[in-house]
Formats: sequence, structure tokens, C-alpha cells
Amino acid sequence: MEFQWVQVLWLLLLVPALIAAYVIAQRRRQQYALRYASLSLVKEALGRGPGIRRHIPPILFLLGLTILILAMARPSATVMLPSQQGTVILTVDVSGSMAATDMKPNRLEAAKVAARSFVEKQPPNVRIGIVSFTDNAAIVQAPTTDREAILAAINRMQPQRGTAIGRGILTSLDAIFEPTQPPAQPQPGYGPGGFGRPGGYGADQFAPPAPTITPTPMPRGEFSPAIVVLLSDGESNVGPRPLDVVEQAVNRGVRVHTVGIGDPAGTILQVQGRSVRVRLDEDTMKKISQQTMANYYRADTESDLKTVYDNLSTRLTFQAQKTELTAIFAAVAGVVLMFAGALSLLWFNRLP
Repeated sequence: MEFQWVQVLWLLLLVPALIAAYVIAQRRRQQYALRYASLSLVKEALGRGPGIRRHIPPILFLLGLTILILAMARPSATVMLPSQQGTVILTVDVSGSMAATDMKPNRLEAAKVAARSFVEKQPPNVRIGIVSFTDNAAIVQAPTTDREAILAAINRMQPQRGTAIGRGILTSLDAIFEPTQPPAQPQPGYGPGGFGRPGGYGADQFAPPAPTITPTPMPRGEFSPAIVVLLSDGESNVGPRPLDVVEQAVNRGVRVHTVGIGDPAGTILQVQGRSVRVRLDEDTMKKISQQTMANYYRADTESDLKTVYDNLSTRLTFQAQKTELTAIFAAVAGVVLMFAGALSLLWFNRLP
């Protein structure tokens, strides 16, 4: 690439050289005109000259030549382009409040219907994974293009206990990226196998984990070809705090779209014969999406939820990609050169 730019810089020196040659040619033309005995008679014979129009085709020609030379450097830029590939992680809250019946037949079943519709509308090359979280989080289905496996994983989700949004985010990132830390290896310890034997257990059962490799943060505004769609109807009551871990998604360029179900003011729900007060932490959900440059959606009914997922389906096929602009530069140069030639033929019956 450096060698290409050196060549381009040398070629760009032709532009001022051509400008100098054009200026010299115009001065010689004026000198030839002064050789006539009466310049006024020449002006009367020729009529009104082309004036500034004389210079427009050469200027356009030099501009087109400059753009053409720049195209040889194979310029590139990061732009948002349609993409038929990528990874989507559907991260679903399966806490006990998701069994509430304010959505029919209940919140979780309505979410599953919307998720199935979402999966069926995705391009076949998009890998989809499923993560569920309660007071812990688990990868229900690793990212795959197998639609039957994905739908089966959605169908298996059942309401459980608490809400750990932070763990849901971390587990979703684990589902997208390979682990950066190998599992700890068993070491001699004290236990049924006896002290100093591999079967033992105790404080020294596992070797200290290897240092975690911190990924290089992506530039702000650039995204990886992966997103997380996080749905929750409550507030995180088990650590880590969501806003403490969302920076990891930002550093990896993963947008976290959030979908909120329920009432931010709080409401009493009948869950498995018990009265449970739940409150949607809408403020946290909004901050998660804002920090990852994604979107927050509110769903009050099952039809709202389906509409949200349908809307996300139209937004997931765009991603930042580094694209070569050589063809665009060459096309612009061609148009400018053709325009210069057309004007020259129209005005002077010759090419510049």
C-alpha cells in the first residue's frame, strides 16, 4: 500500500505540470495575437471570444485526471452496508414474573412467539443463539444457522427465579466470542482422594486462573457483525450490575438492543398463586442500549412485542464494513472527463 501511494504522489506531480503547460500555451497565444498590426481589427473580425468558457473543459479534464490518479491508490472507507451474515443473540429474562398473564397466555409464551417469528424472518446465513437468565445465565443454544435447533431451544425456556441482567449480558458476549481464559485445571488438594492426590478438594483444588486477555477496544462507532437483543420485565436483583458490565459490550463493538415488558412504576402480579410486585427498570434498559449505540423498545402487549421483533428484523442486516472505493472514484473521474469532452466538442468542435 505504501508503494502504491508513492506511485500516486509521483503521478500527481503531472497535474501541476499540465497546469503550467496550459498557462504557457495561453501566454504564447496572446503573444501571437500581438503580432498583428491592429489588435482592434482582429477583435472585430473574430467577434466576441469564448471568454471564461475556454478554460472550463481543461479544468474539468485536470479534475477528472486527478480523481483517476487517486483511484489508483485504492482508497477505502468504513461504511454501513447491507449484510446477510452475522450473529444475533436473543437474551431472554425467564424469571418468575415472566409467568404473569397480563400478556396472553403469559409474558414468556408471548416472548417465545415473537422470538420464533423473528428467527423465521432472518436470512439463512445469520447465526442465532439463545441465552436465558434468572439469578444466573446460561447459553440455551450456541449460535447456529440450524433453525430447528434454535426454535427447539426457544420452546424449552421455562419461568424460574430471580433476575440477573448483568450476567445475561456477559453470557451473551461469551456466546458470541470464544473464551479468553482457559478453564482451571484440577490440582492436588485435601479431600476424599487424600491430601496431595488429584481426587482431593479444598482451597487449592484449582490452579489460579490464567490472566484474562483483554480484547482491544473497537473504535467508537464501529461494530462487530453481532448484536444482542435483551428482553426483561424486571430489575436486576442479582449481581453484577448491568451498567458495570455493559462496557465490555461497547469495547467489542456489540450493540445491545433492549426490550422492556411491564410497568416502570411497578405492579402486583399473580404468579403461581402468589402476589408478586415487579417493576420494569426502564432507566437501566435505556442506558444499556444508549451506551452500546442501540435501541430501546417498550412492549405492553403481545402484539407490541411481535411488532418490536419485526422492527428489529429490518435493522439487523446492516453493519460497518471497510469497503474499497476505487470503483466509485473511477466512475466519478469517467463522468467528469466525459463532461469535459462534451463541453469542448459543443463549444469548440474539438476535444480539450
